[in-house]
Amino acid sequence: MHFAPHSTPVDTGWIEVIAGCMFSGKTEELIRRLRRAQIAKLNVKVFKPKIDNRYSKEKIVSHSEQSLSSIIVETPQEILELAKDAQVVGIDEAQFFSKDLADVCNQLADEGKRVVVAGLDQDYRGIPFEPIPQLLAQAEYITKTLAICVKCGNPADRTQRTIATQDRVLVGALDSYEARCRKCHYIPEEK
Repeated sequence: MHFAPHSTPVDTGWIEVIAGCMFSGKTEELIRRLRRAQIAKLNVKVFKPKIDNRYSKEKIVSHSEQSLSSIIVETPQEILELAKDAQVVGIDEAQFFSKDLADVCNQLADEGKRVVVAGLDQDYRGIPFEPIPQLLAQAEYITKTLAICVKCGNPADRTQRTIATQDRVLVGALDSYEARCRKCHYIPEEK
């Protein structure tokens, strides 16, 4: 039996991960993919973590001000229950969820759903940001987005924290972070 190659899987679920630094277009790409699924008349459910209230409480919003209605959840397990009837599941700001998100995404994909996840792959120190590394290892499709370094104009894959704090998780935008390349990124002094 010979199977024709497909650009996307048929009769199965899968995971797509959109990962990169801040200001690299992750949410914008997530919104683009989810809007296309909506145009195709698929049942799409979009989730965001409760902690992310930067631009809107009830929508995922890109830094370029594109938006899509979403469901706010505190834990990955809530997504399992709320996405039962979905064909496509979108999850933004994955780095704000626990490592359980990878198991939840796998379970959703095993149920035949297309799961599209966006999040930071590194923290402000350049250390892999869970649960993205686990998701990258399990995903069928991976997109690495790059920003532009605000210092030199090179492609940027790092997030530079511009305020002093040791907290690994700090919800912020232009007021707290900049996109930087490998050469211009530095780890702030820990105080």
